[in-house]
Amino acid sequence: MSAAATREATAAAVFTGIDFSATGKQLGYGHVVHSDNVHDGSIIPVPVAVISSGPGPVALVVAGTHGDEYEGQILAHELIRELEPGQLNGTVIVVPAANSPAVRAAARVSPIDAGNLNRSYPGNPAGSPTDQVAALIAGHLLPRADFVIDLHSGGSNSTYLPSSFIYRGPDESLWHQKLRAVRQLGLPYAMVVAPLMEPGSLSSAGDLAGIPTISTELCGGGTVDRSALQAMRRGMPALLAALGILGASSALAEPAGEPQWLELVPESPVTSTVAGLFEPLVGLGDTVSAGQDVARVHFIDELDRPPRSFAARASGVVAILRRPTLVTAGSHLLYIAPPIDISTIK
Repeated sequence: MSAAATREATAAAVFTGIDFSATGKQLGYGHVVHSDNVHDGSIIPVPVAVISSGPGPVALVVAGTHGDEYEGQILAHELIRELEPGQLNGTVIVVPAANSPAVRAAARVSPIDAGNLNRSYPGNPAGSPTDQVAALIAGHLLPRADFVIDLHSGGSNSTYLPSSFIYRGPDESLWHQKLRAVRQLGLPYAMVVAPLMEPGSLSSAGDLAGIPTISTELCGGGTVDRSALQAMRRGMPALLAALGILGASSALAEPAGEPQWLELVPESPVTSTVAGLFEPLVGLGDTVSAGQDVARVHFIDELDRPPRSFAARASGVVAILRRPTLVTAGSHLLYIAPPIDISTIK
């Protein structure tokens, strides 16, 4: 049996309702096997949609990696409903609820095994439920893709500037493909982080596989940001058209404009050293200077004690803001991202 035939036979054993060699729109699911009081004698389904016109480039779109990040999930479901094979010159694979137990629990991590899917790649097909999902995506979907779009937002614990989010590198070719995609997507900000910043993330898995991968951070706060959704509803068709997957008649392929490029650096987080009630002194998108007071924490029980103030360690833009007001020592209150000249990064 050829390598391709072996891959298709293996895929048939771990997916229901999906034939990757077929054209049309298919709605199915991948299998996660786990035995406990709830799931014994059953599988945990991971929803998957494949919309294909046949040979051509393939985009993999993943959402619901963290269950409390909602903008990407809504966008993924819209893609599944609205994209038709006749509009395409290739294939779009959509995973709208990658960590489906976390999605159903409105939680960042799986309630079954406490697994954080974006720290679990490449996964283990014989491991915990979250490891199995990572293996399913990394082993069966990622190798089919020519481009990966990983949709995130701040979730219940934080809010982000509406941003593309990309790892540096891993080589000049992939880096420039990422830059073109970020410009095509057209979000107002783009955050750059260190190469392979999180070794177990989908972005790292894509970089290690040599597949251009970009992520997003679409606001968050445990709810849905309308402006971020609207920006992505414009940008996603433009990006798919630029990738040669969505027909030129279906979307404008002109870039939306240059984003404001920011970089997360070791000095970006402002971290509380005490427990109490977090009061931000700045807002998302504000420009601050190193040494400027940007947050304070009020003590709950020490009624005569003034709040502890915290200063920015870097000059830049407030890019991430913690959402829960109650904090402990070690809680990151916000992140300051310095602007960068993207032309100097290779």
